[in-house]
Amino acid sequence: MSTSDTAETPEKLRLGGMALRNGLLVHGPTHWAAAVRTKDGSIKTASGRKPTLDATHGVPGLRGVVRLGEAFVVIPLVKRALPEARLPFQDLSTLGVAAGTTIAGSLLRRRVRGAGGEVAIALISMAPALFALRGGELAEYHGVEHKAIAAYESDADDARDAGKEHDRCGSHLVAPLLASNLAGTVLLRQVVAKPHPLAGGALALASTAVAVEVFAWSERNSSTRLAKALRRPGFEIQRLVGTREPDDRQLEVGRAALAEILGVESAN
Repeated sequence: MSTSDTAETPEKLRLGGMALRNGLLVHGPTHWAAAVRTKDGSIKTASGRKPTLDATHGVPGLRGVVRLGEAFVVIPLVKRALPEARLPFQDLSTLGVAAGTTIAGSLLRRRVRGAGGEVAIALISMAPALFALRGGELAEYHGVEHKAIAAYESDADDARDAGKEHDRCGSHLVAPLLASNLAGTVLLRQVVAKPHPLAGGALALASTAVAVEVFAWSERNSSTRLAKALRRPGFEIQRLVGTREPDDRQLEVGRAALAEILGVESAN
């Protein structure tokens, strides 16, 4: 029997990513890689090692918050190595919407009490992300992210044939995050009439920790009815507003980002 017949199939890397306004950032186990379409029409790539806190990765609750933090820490590293990269919120109009959302939420919290007010505030907080997806190519590159990773995971020859919705999209955090934040806020206001701002920050961290654990559970138990129900809002967000079908030029950028991450991970 030949060596190729006996060789084991290499294990697939667990990849994640973030759409940029002009490209794609991909996270691997130990490195990040990004590819963007520059103003002159060329594709530029960069990569680097991810900062990690390995000691926390096995601690339920803490591990999810830390990994999200690690993902955010990578962003300035990407901008330093690839100045041409345009971040999702790197737009004055989007920043204006974010500022308006903060003000509106503060006013609403003063005037509307109870669960109804908290639900309204939570929904309003999604406005900046939805606004960012409406303009430019961000939604298309979100589709590129899902298609490129799905094609790699399924050994597909062409990412164009992959679906633009993905099981591990961050949109699946929305429903559990809103639910845990709402439950925590209502409980906190029953215990303390005027919670200290630090309490609000602790609640946000706790809600994020719960949401990430629910996300992970849903992935491990994806065939169950409960997991499918928990993921349904995320899939609908992706289908309706979060992603759009990319064109061939955008998919080319996705292939460059994928090749870059696979190259640096294999060299590790």
